[in-house]
Amino acid sequence: MWVHPQFDPVALRLGPLAIHWYGLTYLAAFGLFLWLANLRVRQPQFASRGWTSRDVDDVLFFGVLGVVLGGRLGYVLFYKPSYYLSNPAEIFAVWKGGMAFHGGLLGVIVALALFAGLRKRSFLELTDLVAPCVPTGLAAGRIGNFINGELWGRAADPGLPWAMVFPQSGTLVPRHPSQIYQFLGEGLLLFVLLWLYARKPRATGQVSGVFLIGYGVLRFVVEFFREPDDFLGLRAFNLSQGQWLSLPMVLAGVLVWVWAGRRSGASA
Repeated sequence: MWVHPQFDPVALRLGPLAIHWYGLTYLAAFGLFLWLANLRVRQPQFASRGWTSRDVDDVLFFGVLGVVLGGRLGYVLFYKPSYYLSNPAEIFAVWKGGMAFHGGLLGVIVALALFAGLRKRSFLELTDLVAPCVPTGLAAGRIGNFINGELWGRAADPGLPWAMVFPQSGTLVPRHPSQIYQFLGEGLLLFVLLWLYARKPRATGQVSGVFLIGYGVLRFVVEFFREPDDFLGLRAFNLSQGQWLSLPMVLAGVLVWVWAGRRSGASA
Protein backbone atom coordinates (compact mmCIF):
# COMPACT_ATOMS: atom_id res chain seq x y z
CA MET A 1 0.00 0.00 0.00
CA TRP A 2 0.96 3.62 -0.51
CA VAL A 3 1.58 6.37 2.04
CA HIS A 4 0.40 9.89 1.33
CA PRO A 5 3.46 11.94 0.26
CA GLN A 6 2.82 14.64 2.88
CA PHE A 7 3.13 17.52 0.43
CA ASP A 8 3.97 20.94 1.78
CA PRO A 9 0.67 22.82 1.44
CA VAL A 10 2.66 25.94 0.55
CA ALA A 11 3.70 25.90 -3.09
CA LEU A 12 5.82 29.05 -3.04
CA ARG A 13 7.08 31.51 -0.46
CA LEU A 14 7.88 35.10 -1.42
CA GLY A 15 9.16 36.67 1.76
CA PRO A 16 6.20 36.88 4.16
CA LEU A 17 3.82 35.83 1.38
CA ALA A 18 2.90 32.14 1.21
CA ILE A 19 1.13 30.83 -1.89
CA HIS A 20 -0.76 27.64 -1.10
CA TRP A 21 -1.40 24.81 -3.52
CA TYR A 22 -5.10 24.98 -2.68
CA GLY A 23 -5.22 28.61 -3.78
CA LEU A 24 -3.49 27.65 -7.02
CA THR A 25 -6.12 24.98 -7.68
CA TYR A 26 -8.80 27.68 -7.37
CA LEU A 27 -6.89 29.81 -9.89
CA ALA A 28 -6.66 26.78 -12.20
CA ALA A 29 -10.42 26.23 -11.81
CA PHE A 30 -11.20 29.82 -12.77
CA GLY A 31 -8.77 29.71 -15.70
CA LEU A 32 -10.30 26.50 -17.05
CA PHE A 33 -13.75 28.03 -16.70
CA LEU A 34 -12.74 31.07 -18.76
CA TRP A 35 -11.24 28.91 -21.49
CA LEU A 36 -14.16 26.49 -21.74
CA ALA A 37 -16.88 29.15 -21.42
CA ASN A 38 -15.25 31.15 -24.22
CA LEU A 39 -15.46 28.04 -26.37
CA ARG A 40 -19.11 27.66 -25.42
CA VAL A 41 -20.13 31.21 -26.38
CA ARG A 42 -18.75 30.58 -29.87
CA GLN A 43 -21.13 27.68 -30.40
CA PRO A 44 -24.08 28.55 -32.67
CA GLN A 45 -26.79 28.19 -30.02
CA PHE A 46 -25.10 30.90 -27.90
CA ALA A 47 -23.38 33.06 -30.51
CA SER A 48 -26.72 33.53 -32.30
CA ARG A 49 -28.20 34.90 -29.08
CA GLY A 50 -25.51 37.51 -28.60
CA TRP A 51 -23.35 35.89 -25.91
CA THR A 52 -19.77 37.23 -25.91
CA SER A 53 -16.47 36.80 -24.11
CA ARG A 54 -17.30 39.92 -22.07
CA ASP A 55 -20.32 38.09 -20.70
CA VAL A 56 -18.05 35.20 -19.70
CA ASP A 57 -15.79 37.54 -17.71
CA ASP A 58 -18.76 39.02 -15.89
CA VAL A 59 -20.30 35.61 -15.21
CA LEU A 60 -17.01 34.47 -13.66
CA PHE A 61 -17.02 37.48 -11.32
CA PHE A 62 -20.55 36.69 -10.13
CA GLY A 63 -19.74 32.99 -9.93
CA VAL A 64 -16.65 33.51 -7.75
CA LEU A 65 -18.71 35.49 -5.27
CA GLY A 66 -21.34 32.75 -5.25
CA VAL A 67 -18.78 29.98 -4.74
CA VAL A 68 -16.97 31.68 -1.87
CA LEU A 69 -19.98 33.03 0.01
CA GLY A 70 -22.24 30.05 -0.67
CA GLY A 71 -19.53 27.47 -0.02
CA ARG A 72 -18.71 28.99 3.36
CA LEU A 73 -22.29 29.54 4.47
CA GLY A 74 -23.21 26.07 3.25
CA TYR A 75 -20.51 24.55 5.44
CA VAL A 76 -21.69 26.61 8.40
CA LEU A 77 -25.35 25.66 7.96
CA PHE A 78 -25.10 22.08 6.67
CA TYR A 79 -22.20 20.74 8.71
CA LYS A 80 -21.54 22.72 11.92
CA PRO A 81 -24.53 24.96 12.66
CA SER A 82 -24.37 24.58 16.45
CA TYR A 83 -20.63 25.29 16.59
CA TYR A 84 -20.88 28.47 14.54
CA LEU A 85 -23.98 29.57 16.42
CA SER A 86 -21.84 29.48 19.57
CA ASN A 87 -18.81 31.00 17.80
CA PRO A 88 -20.22 33.43 15.19
CA ALA A 89 -16.88 35.20 14.68
CA GLU A 90 -15.47 31.91 13.35
CA ILE A 91 -17.82 32.11 10.36
CA PHE A 92 -15.42 34.61 8.79
CA ALA A 93 -12.27 32.56 9.54
CA VAL A 94 -12.18 31.00 6.08
CA TRP A 95 -8.40 30.50 6.32
CA LYS A 96 -9.10 27.71 8.83
CA GLY A 97 -10.94 25.74 6.14
CA GLY A 98 -14.54 24.71 5.75
CA MET A 99 -16.25 24.94 2.37
CA ALA A 100 -19.21 22.88 1.13
CA PHE A 101 -19.86 22.12 -2.52
CA HIS A 102 -23.64 22.03 -2.11
CA GLY A 103 -23.56 25.44 -0.44
CA GLY A 104 -21.30 26.72 -3.20
CA LEU A 105 -23.77 25.42 -5.77
CA LEU A 106 -26.63 27.28 -4.12
CA GLY A 107 -24.47 30.40 -3.95
CA VAL A 108 -23.68 30.15 -7.66
CA ILE A 109 -27.36 29.64 -8.50
CA VAL A 110 -28.25 32.83 -6.62
CA ALA A 111 -25.36 34.72 -8.26
CA LEU A 112 -26.35 33.54 -11.75
CA ALA A 113 -30.00 34.41 -11.11
CA LEU A 114 -28.86 37.91 -10.16
CA PHE A 115 -26.71 38.17 -13.29
CA ALA A 116 -29.55 36.92 -15.51
CA GLY A 117 -31.95 39.44 -13.97
CA LEU A 118 -29.57 42.37 -14.37
CA ARG A 119 -28.78 41.45 -17.99
CA LYS A 120 -32.34 40.38 -18.83
CA ARG A 121 -31.15 36.96 -19.90
CA SER A 122 -32.80 33.56 -19.54
CA PHE A 123 -31.60 31.99 -16.29
CA LEU A 124 -31.66 28.44 -17.66
CA GLU A 125 -29.93 29.51 -20.86
CA LEU A 126 -27.18 30.93 -18.67
CA THR A 127 -26.89 27.79 -16.53
CA ASP A 128 -26.78 25.67 -19.70
CA LEU A 129 -23.86 27.79 -20.87
CA VAL A 130 -22.02 27.45 -17.56
CA ALA A 131 -22.74 23.84 -16.54
CA PRO A 132 -20.27 22.00 -18.83
CA CYS A 133 -17.49 24.35 -17.71
CA VAL A 134 -17.81 23.50 -14.00
CA PRO A 135 -16.52 19.90 -13.61
CA THR A 136 -12.91 20.75 -14.49
CA GLY A 137 -12.95 23.24 -11.63
CA LEU A 138 -14.27 20.53 -9.32
CA ALA A 139 -11.45 18.27 -10.50
CA ALA A 140 -8.89 20.96 -9.67
CA GLY A 141 -10.36 21.35 -6.20
CA ARG A 142 -10.06 17.62 -5.51
CA ILE A 143 -6.39 17.74 -6.45
CA GLY A 144 -6.05 20.45 -3.80
CA ASN A 145 -7.77 18.19 -1.26
CA PHE A 146 -5.35 15.37 -2.10
CA ILE A 147 -2.28 17.61 -1.81
CA ASN A 148 -3.51 18.75 1.61
CA GLY A 149 -4.19 15.15 2.65
CA GLU A 150 -7.75 16.05 3.68
CA LEU A 151 -11.15 14.44 3.07
CA TRP A 152 -9.54 11.00 3.02
CA GLY A 153 -11.46 7.82 2.28
CA ARG A 154 -12.84 5.02 4.38
CA ALA A 155 -10.76 2.02 5.42
CA ALA A 156 -9.81 -0.16 2.46
CA ASP A 157 -8.64 -3.72 2.00
CA PRO A 158 -4.83 -3.61 2.49
CA GLY A 159 -4.57 -5.71 -0.67
CA LEU A 160 -6.09 -2.93 -2.77
CA PRO A 161 -3.19 -1.84 -5.01
CA TRP A 162 -3.92 1.87 -4.57
CA ALA A 163 -4.89 1.81 -0.88
CA MET A 164 -3.15 4.68 0.89
CA VAL A 165 -2.27 5.58 4.45
CA PHE A 166 -3.10 9.19 5.35
CA PRO A 167 -1.05 10.08 8.45
CA GLN A 168 -3.25 13.18 8.83
CA SER A 169 -6.06 10.81 9.87
CA GLY A 170 -4.11 9.93 13.02
CA THR A 171 -3.97 6.24 12.08
CA LEU A 172 -1.98 3.90 9.85
CA VAL A 173 -5.14 2.38 8.41
CA PRO A 174 -4.99 1.95 4.61
CA ARG A 175 -7.75 3.97 3.02
CA HIS A 176 -9.42 4.69 -0.29
CA PRO A 177 -7.91 7.83 -1.88
CA SER A 178 -11.42 9.21 -2.28
CA GLN A 179 -10.15 12.62 -3.40
CA ILE A 180 -8.78 10.90 -6.52
CA TYR A 181 -12.08 9.04 -7.01
CA GLN A 182 -13.88 12.36 -6.92
CA PHE A 183 -11.32 13.92 -9.27
CA LEU A 184 -11.98 11.14 -11.77
CA GLY A 185 -15.74 10.92 -11.26
CA GLU A 186 -17.39 14.27 -10.57
CA GLY A 187 -14.44 15.95 -12.28
CA LEU A 188 -13.14 14.32 -15.45
CA LEU A 189 -15.92 11.81 -16.18
CA LEU A 190 -18.70 14.33 -15.59
CA PHE A 191 -16.88 16.87 -17.76
CA VAL A 192 -16.54 14.45 -20.71
CA LEU A 193 -20.16 13.28 -20.50
CA LEU A 194 -21.57 16.78 -20.10
CA TRP A 195 -19.38 18.36 -22.78
CA LEU A 196 -20.37 15.69 -25.31
CA TYR A 197 -24.04 15.98 -24.38
CA ALA A 198 -23.96 19.79 -24.68
CA ARG A 199 -22.27 19.84 -28.10
CA LYS A 200 -25.65 19.46 -29.78
CA PRO A 201 -28.49 21.95 -29.25
CA ARG A 202 -30.72 20.84 -26.39
CA ALA A 203 -33.95 22.14 -24.96
CA THR A 204 -33.20 25.10 -22.69
CA GLY A 205 -32.58 23.70 -19.22
CA GLN A 206 -31.69 20.14 -20.19
CA VAL A 207 -27.91 20.60 -19.98
CA SER A 208 -28.39 22.04 -16.49
CA GLY A 209 -30.58 19.10 -15.58
CA VAL A 210 -27.96 16.61 -16.74
CA PHE A 211 -25.32 18.39 -14.66
CA LEU A 212 -27.45 18.10 -11.52
CA ILE A 213 -28.20 14.45 -12.19
CA GLY A 214 -24.62 13.56 -13.10
CA TYR A 215 -22.97 15.29 -10.16
CA GLY A 216 -25.58 14.06 -7.69
CA VAL A 217 -25.25 10.42 -8.79
CA LEU A 218 -21.45 10.43 -8.95
CA ARG A 219 -21.10 12.18 -5.60
CA PHE A 220 -23.60 9.78 -4.02
CA VAL A 221 -21.58 6.77 -5.23
CA VAL A 222 -18.16 8.12 -4.23
CA GLU A 223 -19.43 8.96 -0.74
CA PHE A 224 -19.51 5.22 -0.04
CA PHE A 225 -15.69 5.35 -0.19
CA ARG A 226 -15.18 8.67 1.60
CA GLU A 227 -14.81 8.87 5.36
CA PRO A 228 -17.79 10.76 6.84
CA ASP A 229 -16.99 13.91 8.78
CA ASP A 230 -16.04 12.79 12.29
CA PHE A 231 -18.35 15.34 13.90
CA LEU A 232 -21.33 14.04 11.89
CA GLY A 233 -20.76 10.38 11.15
CA LEU A 234 -23.38 8.57 9.13
CA ARG A 235 -26.93 9.83 9.11
CA ALA A 236 -30.24 8.01 8.56
CA PHE A 237 -30.04 4.73 6.60
CA ASN A 238 -26.24 4.82 7.01
CA LEU A 239 -25.92 7.56 4.41
CA SER A 240 -23.49 10.44 4.78
CA GLN A 241 -24.43 14.11 4.86
CA GLY A 242 -23.00 14.46 1.35
CA GLN A 243 -25.30 11.72 0.10
CA TRP A 244 -28.38 13.25 1.65
CA LEU A 245 -27.49 16.59 0.08
CA SER A 246 -26.95 14.92 -3.30
CA LEU A 247 -30.36 13.24 -3.47
CA PRO A 248 -32.31 16.52 -3.91
CA MET A 249 -29.85 17.45 -6.68
CA VAL A 250 -30.70 14.29 -8.62
CA LEU A 251 -34.44 14.81 -8.14
CA ALA A 252 -34.20 18.48 -9.17
CA GLY A 253 -32.13 17.51 -12.21
CA VAL A 254 -34.67 14.95 -13.38
CA LEU A 255 -37.54 17.40 -12.93
CA VAL A 256 -35.71 20.17 -14.81
CA TRP A 257 -34.72 17.85 -17.66
CA VAL A 258 -38.25 16.48 -18.10
CA TRP A 259 -39.88 19.92 -17.77
CA ALA A 260 -37.47 21.45 -20.29
CA GLY A 261 -38.16 18.68 -22.81
CA ARG A 262 -41.90 18.98 -22.48
CA ARG A 263 -41.77 22.78 -22.65
CA SER A 264 -39.68 22.60 -25.80
CA GLY A 265 -42.06 20.10 -27.37
CA ALA A 266 -45.09 22.22 -26.49
CA SER A 267 -43.56 25.34 -28.04
CA ALA A 268 -42.34 23.59 -31.19
